[in-house]
Amino acid sequence: MNTRERPVALVTGASSGMGKDFALRLLKEGYTVYGAARRVDRMKEIEVAGGRVLRLDVTDDQSMVDAVARIIAEQRRIDVLINNAGYGQFGALEDVPIVEGRRQIETNLIGVARLTQLCLPYMRAQGSGRIINISSIGGKLAMPLGGWYHASKFALEGLSDSLRNEVRPFGIDVVVIEPGGVESEWSEIATEEATRYSAEGAYGGLVRSFRKMQGRLKYPHAKVISDLVVKALRAKHPKPRYNGGHLAAPLLFLRRHLSDRMFDRLVTRASKGW
Repeated sequence: MNTRERPVALVTGASSGMGKDFALRLLKEGYTVYGAARRVDRMKEIEVAGGRVLRLDVTDDQSMVDAVARIIAEQRRIDVLINNAGYGQFGALEDVPIVEGRRQIETNLIGVARLTQLCLPYMRAQGSGRIINISSIGGKLAMPLGGWYHASKFALEGLSDSLRNEVRPFGIDVVVIEPGGVESEWSEIATEEATRYSAEGAYGGLVRSFRKMQGRLKYPHAKVISDLVVKALRAKHPKPRYNGGHLAAPLLFLRRHLSDRMFDRLVTRASKGW
């Protein structure tokens, strides 16, 4: 980043998985890092490494306002925002209550938009900044049982594209990271949610296959995505998108080049083999 001071980064969802790895990696890269999450007690490792921790809930507006205010009060700037907080609301669309669907959108999309709104005035004033939105290959392709999750990530992709062209004149870059499978709590939560809502109903067969597939897959460490984040931050002109993780590149390739009907056949076949 083009700053004479140590660049300041805010990482959401830093209590586990990719978010914690991002925070620790950026500390090693020389950033002043604020790790933010609801579960402050799970960010001791970040504190020990020299980072600062914030309680932040992306569905609670005041907690976001307070978090950004604290960073500005202490650092007078913010150079990097990594919007990583999120989860996977799985379960058949017919079964998942609308209130849970709203919570998914509020967490994975609206929280990103609001926190971005709060950081942008400071980035514009300093004439630089980098916003990294952690999407998913699930923002480009959709699988059964993940309707609400995919809806949130598809929307995040569009939001990021629009934002990128709005803020470029102010020296601010917007980057989308699209992970495939990565070692984290995501798989466990998605499986629990699918089981909770759809295991006993008409979609029980899909859930059983999904659980079996998640149980046997071995995902790579979050480092594969942290490497992409660092690459995007080091680049003078970062690419709009980076992808990595289990099956990310081949699945995105197939989605780009197959027709909808052909990709549907592939999804149906894969779902039966879960």
